[in-house]
Amino acid sequence: MELSAFLFYFFALLIIGSAAIMVFSKNIVHSAFALMFTLAGLAAFYALLYAGFVAVTQLLVYVGGILVIVLFGVMLTTRGYFEKIKTRTVHLLPAALFSMAIAIILITVFLSTEWILAPLEEEVFTVQGIGELLMTDYMLPFQVVGVLLLLAIIGAVLMATRVAGEEEPPSASG
Repeated sequence: MELSAFLFYFFALLIIGSAAIMVFSKNIVHSAFALMFTLAGLAAFYALLYAGFVAVTQLLVYVGGILVIVLFGVMLTTRGYFEKIKTRTVHLLPAALFSMAIAIILITVFLSTEWILAPLEEEVFTVQGIGELLMTDYMLPFQVVGVLLLLAIIGAVLMATRVAGEEEPPSASG
């Protein structure tokens, strides 16, 4: 077995296993860490497909950013992050039948499709090319997105620093 095939199957098992742990875990912190492994496995898939920029973006934005925010949000809540989540199974039979129907459809499509096997080409579009496009052709949209993100951060800081007992500032009209 080739190394790339071995890595594909390894990361596929990692993604499926950690996604199952994420869904079925009763502890929200364990679910968050399982989500981290799922997203890191997806980044590895992107790296196997020679999409280095997308892989690094996946790691930085989702694993490094959003997941850390989720963990801080869970750990800073007043309920405590080691509390078990109490769930109740609702409509198990219809959900199981629907899931089986979708699985049968997907397996049928997968087995009946004639897959074209083409060799994977080396990466032709590099991060340097993306940077050059952002600094030349797409400079205005890049700057507009940056200003919008700055305004969102300023608004979030203002909303977070407002004291609970503090009154709203008087309006200019009266």
